[in-house]
Amino acid sequence: MTSNKWQKLNILNDRDLNLSTLLCEESSRIVIVCHGFTGTKEGGGRALEMGEQLSELGFSTLLFDFSGCGESEGLWQDLTLSGQVDDLAAVVRWSRANGFQDIVLTGRSFGGSTALIQAARDHEIFAVCTWAAVARPENLFEGFINNEIRPPAENIVAIEGEGEVLFIKKNFFKDLKKHNLLECASKLTPRSYLVIHGSEDESVPVEDAHLLYDAAEQPKNLAIIEGADHRFTDKITEVWHVFFEWLKTLDYTFKPE
Repeated sequence: MTSNKWQKLNILNDRDLNLSTLLCEESSRIVIVCHGFTGTKEGGGRALEMGEQLSELGFSTLLFDFSGCGESEGLWQDLTLSGQVDDLAAVVRWSRANGFQDIVLTGRSFGGSTALIQAARDHEIFAVCTWAAVARPENLFEGFINNEIRPPAENIVAIEGEGEVLFIKKNFFKDLKKHNLLECASKLTPRSYLVIHGSEDESVPVEDAHLLYDAAEQPKNLAIIEGADHRFTDKITEVWHVFFEWLKTLDYTFKPE
């Protein structure tokens, strides 16, 4: 359930699909949150709680479901990284058209990778923070393929991760080859970049955080959350603290171009 602080709306992407969105409006300064690979905008309630705490810090928060996920239109089997970046670009355009400035992108896991790509392409993004982001998506997801499970169609692949089996189109893997996350990290400067990762991440190796951090130029920060798994179970308040403190240190007189 969402509190009355949240406004529900739809944002149309370039494929004419409605993206289900929740907006907690506080000011023109906004944090746009990208959910993980199999997640939804509410994050099991944690994203909503984070947004309400961000409101107390003077930030608006926008949560949205990628196409094919949650309440958004589209099919999950059609998911690609390029498609998610296009979805995020549509959300960013909507935000700017509605008067929001100092746009900060953040996201967990595959959503963090999406945020990183968009920030590298859009030099007006103010800052970016990734949580447990995938630095080498092609290598990671090929390791999740389960060839023993018979897919429902020839163009479908079974993948297994975080305790569940999912079916996705083969084009997902072809599309991953188009994206170099380390190159994207190198393009963020002079914008600020915060890398957050759990030391006990069982899905995305903590090495990925170090690769992204090393690829980026200053200003950058790295926070390894000791004992945290991929979902930051029982560690989420620690992650929020790191994220909020970083937001407080940013120079909002800086205007990226």
